[in-house]
Parts: sequence; C-alpha cells; structure tokens
Amino acid sequence: MYAGKARAYTNIALIKYWGKKDEQLILPMNNSLSLTLDAFYTETCVEFDETLTEDQFFLDGTIQESKQTKKITAFLDLVRQRHQIELFAKVDSQNFVPTAAGLASSASGLAALAGACNQALHLNLTDTELSRLARRGSGSACRSIFGGFAEWQKGTSDQTSFAKAIDADGWEDELAMLFVLVDDGVKDISSRDGMRRTVETSSFYSGWLDSIETDLTAAKQAIAEKDFVKLGEVTEANSLRMHGTTLGAVPPFTYWSPESLKVMQLVREIRKNRLPCYFTMDAGPNVKILVEKKHLATLKHSLAEHFSSEQLISASAGPGIKLLPVEGSEKS
Repeated sequence: MYAGKARAYTNIALIKYWGKKDEQLILPMNNSLSLTLDAFYTETCVEFDETLTEDQFFLDGTIQESKQTKKITAFLDLVRQRHQIELFAKVDSQNFVPTAAGLASSASGLAALAGACNQALHLNLTDTELSRLARRGSGSACRSIFGGFAEWQKGTSDQTSFAKAIDADGWEDELAMLFVLVDDGVKDISSRDGMRRTVETSSFYSGWLDSIETDLTAAKQAIAEKDFVKLGEVTEANSLRMHGTTLGAVPPFTYWSPESLKVMQLVREIRKNRLPCYFTMDAGPNVKILVEKKHLATLKHSLAEHFSSEQLISASAGPGIKLLPVEGSEKS
C-alpha cells in the first residue's frame, strides 16, 4: 500500500480566472492572481491499494456515487499514466469549511489530492510541478499550492501553465477577508458552464480579456508598494468586469442575487465613511470583502446590523500546501 496525506487551503482570486482556451488541459484564457486564506481548507488522504478493484471516494466520511467519483478517477488516471502505476486508490477527503458556507472547495480539494499523491508515490515534485499537476484536477487548485499571493500563468501548453508565489514581504499578514454568505443554495448555472457560455457567446468578453494585463500590472504594483487602496480598487473593478461579461452572454445570466447587491451597496457606504474595504465575487452570490486587519472588527460590526453572525466569516492570509502524517497506514 502507498499512502499519503496533505492539507491545502482555498484561495480567492483578486484578478479573476474566467474562461478556458483548452477544456481538457484546463488552460485558462488569462492569467489570474489570488490570495490563499487560512479559514477554509481540505485534508485528503489517498491510499493506492492492490486489493481494490476500483477507485473509492469518501467525502466527509460518506462514500460518493459514481458521478462525484468520476472527476477524482480522471485525476488519478492522469497520475497513474504519468508514473506507471496501475493500482486503484481510496481517497478520503474532509472539507473544513463552515457549515452551509456555500463555498467551493474544488481548489483546496484537488490541491490536497495532488499533494497526497505526491507523498504516497514518492514523486518528489517541486512546487511548480505540483501546481501544474493540481491544475489538471481543478484550474484554481494550482494557486492553492502556495500561501499568500499567487499568480497563475496561463501558459500555452500543459508544461507552461502553472502558478507561482508572489513575494509580498509579509504584507499579506496585514490583510483580511470577510465573507458575507447570502445564499448556500445550488447555483442555476455552474462556473464551468458559465465560463463556456461567456467565452462562446458574450459580446463583452473581448473587452474583459483586453483589460486583464492592465489589472494584473496594477495589482502586482500595489502588492509591491503595499498599497491597500490600489489593490482594493483593482480587485473590485476586475470582479465587476468579470460579472459584466455574463450579462452579454446568450442567453444572459448573472450570479448576483438581491442580497449580493445589498452587500455591494453597503460596502460603498462604509467606504464613504472612511473605512477602506472592497468587494469581490466569484461564480456565485456570496460576497467577499477585502479589508485591512486593523479595520476588520469595525467592518464586521457595521455589517452585523444587516446580517447574522453565521453569515459573516473572517479569514486571514493562509499558508501553502502541507504534508501530513498518515495514521494507521503502512507506507512503502
């Protein structure tokens, strides 16, 4: 038996990844930039076992059906093919995400699985190689290999598309993100389908791509200069542009809900009262607010008038992937 275990943290893109140019290799249309967070993570154990006749996938202690296992098997097939392993595997994954948070865990989940496979099979992959491998499971997972800020370089091939860390000289530790959970229901359109529809049909999509390099340059300059306002402004603007592309799709759609709009307006009002904070949203209705740690308590107090404590979850910058000891398994 070959066993490995890893923990990876989720990340939130400040400069968004939106659209694939290669669905199979998961090559993105544009570079993206993210902040890894400490509040949400996945721990995954993988055991390659000669006694198994098929892959098994357990999520939070419950064995998953074939539909959920299919994505895991596809990733394991990639590992098996690359490293000439024929053993099936048991994958046991636990998501440490607040109850009903409605937050996607594919980034942390597939990054953790990549790390666990690396440990189990003694692959000795570098962080770059691990990022490249994690990308094949879930695009944004390539960024969760790294702590703090990371940039996913779109590349032009499987070998050239991976994330790399952005050195912020510890400035990321001064930042926080407040999650406002307005909806934990199933989305009408998945991020994958939303991306595809937008790329193929949105009349606004070319404008989105034209703006990315400017946004990336501004974000990286803000990080280098430790300029929170500059980083916040480009983060918010980039998110609005991404969501704007969905309104130009055929048929048009949006991930915003009335409560999402309420949060956005509240953030603008709080900012007018001289508390710097900026919102961002992914492919769902929940809103994330970037704020300096020194203002987090004040921001949370302001929003507590409108949302319950269960809807307001704080996070700080998180670490990169970690290998964990495998309990009760014989490693070889």
